[in-house]
Amino acid sequence: MANLLSILQQSLVIALFVMAMMLLIEYLNILSQGNWSKKLESSHSMQIVFGAFLGIIPGCLGAYTAVSLYLHNIFSTGALVATLIATSGDEAFFMFSVIPDKAIVLQLILFVVAVVSGFAVNAFTKKRLFAYSQKHFHIHKNEVDCICFDTKEMLLQLKRISLTRILLLLGLMILLVFVVLNMLDGHHDNQSAQLILNRHEHPLWISITFIVVLALSFLIVLTVNDHFLKAHVLNHILKKHFLRIFLWTFGTLFLLSVLDTYLNLDDLVGNNLYVVLIIAILVGIIPESGPHMIFVLLFANGSIPLSILLASSIVQDGHGSLPLLAESRKSFVLVKLINIAVGLLVGMAGIMTGY
Repeated sequence: MANLLSILQQSLVIALFVMAMMLLIEYLNILSQGNWSKKLESSHSMQIVFGAFLGIIPGCLGAYTAVSLYLHNIFSTGALVATLIATSGDEAFFMFSVIPDKAIVLQLILFVVAVVSGFAVNAFTKKRLFAYSQKHFHIHKNEVDCICFDTKEMLLQLKRISLTRILLLLGLMILLVFVVLNMLDGHHDNQSAQLILNRHEHPLWISITFIVVLALSFLIVLTVNDHFLKAHVLNHILKKHFLRIFLWTFGTLFLLSVLDTYLNLDDLVGNNLYVVLIIAILVGIIPESGPHMIFVLLFANGSIPLSILLASSIVQDGHGSLPLLAESRKSFVLVKLINIAVGLLVGMAGIMTGY
């Protein structure tokens, strides 16, 4: 029961963080009347390099952002592939604490492999496979009126505050308090308290980043007019995305929890490097941070070469690909197949050359 509640908590927080990121992107797009996304959208090279940078950011925050950009038809398939290849999830934090020198080298290699792979994907395929029929970003007539920091307008809105705005502000406030309390519990080594976004403890800056995102979201909900709240937050972000992402995330984490009870991944690792490579790639398919840690420890102990750890890092995305699975199964399968092919190629090349 406790485990089920923990999974429910993780799923809810992941879904809400994705919603907050979508809100920030939506707001930024309307604030600039689409200009920022047009510049990024018009340069596939910039998308790929930017995506690789997002990917090497430890944790899943960069991957969540890239998936959101892809779902809004701003990122190309190659840019999304570059991001998820470079993403190592929460294991990046673990690697920097256990093998910091090797972790830096690994991140640099992942960045190069991600950029090369992204350009290759865009060169040999359409820039966007499975593109949406219309953009998720909607700019309405006189949309700029939705963005304002006029004190008089804000006071007027608060005087006649709508139920939607009250509920959104209350929800963000509760989530902010929850995150802060979990962060404080974590610093007091409270073993019963689980930090957000995963079952593993996160560095302080992850919680701070989450708090900043929520605080900005709170400010946006507080200041924008009712049109933005209804058209963009309620009808678009919440109604079209929240429930689907939450249910897919919860279902996936619950299934993984059940399998983890009966399956010991340590027993699957053998002495044959090619067998271990295949196992590492298969484990990397699992959309969760955690199973990959075994390969970090095996590498730290000198049991496996860098090539296997690199292949596993290429294929696995932590929780970063869960929103993609929820929104576009075809895109999820396509990106995973590409990542598997790249991971297998890089891993086999590394083993054959003694790395």
